[in-house]
Amino acid sequence: MAIGVIARLSVQEGKNEEFEVLFTQLQEAVNANEDGCNFYAIHQSRTDSQSYTVLEQYADEEAAAAHGKTEHYRRIGAQLGACMAGEAEIELLDSI
Repeated sequence: MAIGVIARLSVQEGKNEEFEVLFTQLQEAVNANEDGCNFYAIHQSRTDSQSYTVLEQYADEEAAAAHGKTEHYRRIGAQLGACMAGEAEIELLDSI
Protein backbone atom coordinates (compact mmCIF):
# COMPACT_ATOMS: atom_id res chain seq x y z
CA MET A 1 0.00 0.00 0.00
CA ALA A 2 1.37 3.43 -0.96
CA ILE A 3 1.97 5.94 1.82
CA GLY A 4 1.15 9.60 1.29
CA VAL A 5 2.70 12.42 3.28
CA ILE A 6 1.67 16.05 3.55
CA ALA A 7 4.30 18.19 5.24
CA ARG A 8 3.39 21.79 6.06
CA LEU A 9 6.39 24.05 6.58
CA SER A 10 6.61 27.61 7.84
CA VAL A 11 9.66 29.64 6.81
CA GLN A 12 11.15 32.66 8.58
CA GLU A 13 10.70 36.09 6.99
CA GLY A 14 13.61 36.86 4.69
CA LYS A 15 14.61 33.18 4.36
CA ASN A 16 12.43 32.19 1.39
CA GLU A 17 15.15 32.33 -1.25
CA GLU A 18 17.64 30.32 0.83
CA PHE A 19 14.91 27.82 1.74
CA GLU A 20 13.81 27.37 -1.87
CA VAL A 21 17.39 26.84 -3.13
CA LEU A 22 18.06 24.22 -0.45
CA PHE A 23 14.70 22.51 -0.86
CA THR A 24 15.17 22.31 -4.63
CA GLN A 25 18.44 20.48 -3.98
CA LEU A 26 16.65 18.09 -1.63
CA GLN A 27 13.80 17.54 -4.06
CA GLU A 28 16.23 16.73 -6.87
CA ALA A 29 18.21 14.33 -4.66
CA VAL A 30 15.06 12.53 -3.47
CA ASN A 31 13.66 12.15 -6.98
CA ALA A 32 17.02 10.94 -8.36
CA ASN A 33 18.02 8.56 -5.57
CA GLU A 34 14.96 7.16 -3.82
CA ASP A 35 13.41 4.43 -5.97
CA GLY A 36 10.64 3.93 -3.42
CA CYS A 37 9.53 7.56 -3.71
CA ASN A 38 6.74 7.96 -6.26
CA PHE A 39 6.77 11.76 -6.02
CA TYR A 40 8.19 14.53 -3.86
CA ALA A 41 7.21 18.10 -4.67
CA ILE A 42 7.00 21.39 -2.82
CA HIS A 43 4.35 24.08 -3.24
CA GLN A 44 4.11 27.62 -1.87
CA SER A 45 0.84 28.97 -0.53
CA ARG A 46 -0.90 31.59 -2.66
CA THR A 47 -2.12 33.41 0.46
CA ASP A 48 0.88 33.13 2.81
CA SER A 49 4.32 33.42 1.21
CA GLN A 50 5.97 31.92 4.33
CA SER A 51 3.91 28.73 4.09
CA TYR A 52 4.98 25.72 2.00
CA THR A 53 3.47 22.27 1.55
CA VAL A 54 5.41 19.20 0.49
CA LEU A 55 3.39 16.46 -1.20
CA GLU A 56 5.06 13.06 -1.01
CA GLN A 57 4.17 9.49 -1.88
CA TYR A 58 6.18 6.36 -1.15
CA ALA A 59 5.68 2.83 -2.44
CA ASP A 60 5.34 1.46 1.10
CA GLU A 61 6.18 2.01 4.78
CA GLU A 62 9.76 0.84 4.25
CA ALA A 63 10.39 3.44 1.54
CA ALA A 64 8.81 6.19 3.67
CA ALA A 65 10.99 5.26 6.64
CA ALA A 66 14.13 5.05 4.48
CA HIS A 67 13.60 8.63 3.23
CA GLY A 68 14.47 10.19 6.60
CA LYS A 69 17.63 8.09 6.89
CA THR A 70 19.21 9.10 3.58
CA GLU A 71 22.44 11.11 3.52
CA HIS A 72 20.88 13.84 1.37
CA TYR A 73 17.88 14.21 3.68
CA ARG A 74 20.03 14.46 6.79
CA ARG A 75 22.57 16.86 5.25
CA ILE A 76 20.16 19.23 3.48
CA GLY A 77 17.53 18.89 6.20
CA ALA A 78 20.04 20.20 8.76
CA GLN A 79 20.66 23.24 6.55
CA LEU A 80 16.93 23.81 6.08
CA GLY A 81 16.48 23.98 9.85
CA ALA A 82 18.02 27.45 9.92
CA CYS A 83 15.23 28.69 7.62
CA MET A 84 12.30 27.27 9.52
CA ALA A 85 9.90 29.30 11.67
CA GLY A 86 8.77 26.27 13.65
CA GLU A 87 8.24 22.53 13.57
CA ALA A 88 6.86 20.92 10.42
CA GLU A 89 3.29 19.60 10.55
CA ILE A 90 3.31 16.07 9.14
CA GLU A 91 0.21 14.14 8.09
CA LEU A 92 0.48 10.49 7.01
CA LEU A 93 -2.05 9.05 4.59
CA ASP A 94 -2.86 5.54 3.36
CA SER A 95 -3.68 4.97 -0.29
CA ILE A 96 -6.99 3.39 -1.19
